[in-house]
Amino acid sequence: MSERTLKIAIPKGSLEAPTVELLAKAGYEVYVSSRGLRPASNDPELDIYLIRAQEVGRYIDQGFLDCGITGYDWAYENGADLVDLAELPYSRATARPTRWVLVVPEDSPIRKPEDLEGKRIATEGVGITQRYLTAKGIKAEVEFSWGATEVKVPDLVDAIVDVTETGSSIKANKLRIVDTLLTSFPHFYASPAAAADPWKKKKMDCIALLLKAALLARGKVGLKMNLPKANLAIITEKLPSLRRPTISQLTDENWIAVETVIDETVVRDIIPELIALGAEGIIEYPLNKIVP
Repeated sequence: MSERTLKIAIPKGSLEAPTVELLAKAGYEVYVSSRGLRPASNDPELDIYLIRAQEVGRYIDQGFLDCGITGYDWAYENGADLVDLAELPYSRATARPTRWVLVVPEDSPIRKPEDLEGKRIATEGVGITQRYLTAKGIKAEVEFSWGATEVKVPDLVDAIVDVTETGSSIKANKLRIVDTLLTSFPHFYASPAAAADPWKKKKMDCIALLLKAALLARGKVGLKMNLPKANLAIITEKLPSLRRPTISQLTDENWIAVETVIDETVVRDIIPELIALGAEGIIEYPLNKIVP
């Protein structure tokens, strides 16, 4: 371990795998064993803890950790005093944010939030739900749920507040969304004390920069090719994805080298058009980071 270390948490559970993958693209290889909670990494200055996302913000707030990645929802739930270094738009299974939603059975008479007056609600996000009800002036009983919340309606409670990305599980369980309470992506948070330490702040800012650069590169690829100089204007006009490419003169004055970054989804359509316009030596390559 380095003389100077940064105590950082990554979320254990559903966000664990995508977080480790994102860190790898940012240049931080994290080695998680099947049972270990103290992962190693290729950066000796990182002291890594694997902690449930629900608890990360609390431990940062209490000063046990310098920083960590957890959802905005759990920071909001715990009311933690944190320094927000970066929003990181990724999630468990998709690129969509997590949503905390008010859910009832399909045939429930509850049609709007005000219908919850005097009702019982089960949720893991008790603080999120209570703040929502308070803001709307609704009095209802909120109880903590340890999980499998969907099975509790309608026999045990009138409604639930649960997490979803796509809503598919809710539909599969014959439930209906009444309202969205909160939308959340993971964030990279620091404690005020760590943010006030020059060495730690510099280290954390570097991590935040590389994480955001890795996310910016998501779904994009680099494209290189040689092209007849006479066709450059035609290509940039017909293919808007190739705006602002890097252009280099080849030894043959009639040919240029073109390099650009485009969305991976359009490559299959662009390459045939490039070939038709005389492009040769086309190379597609993956990107780990894009730093604006």
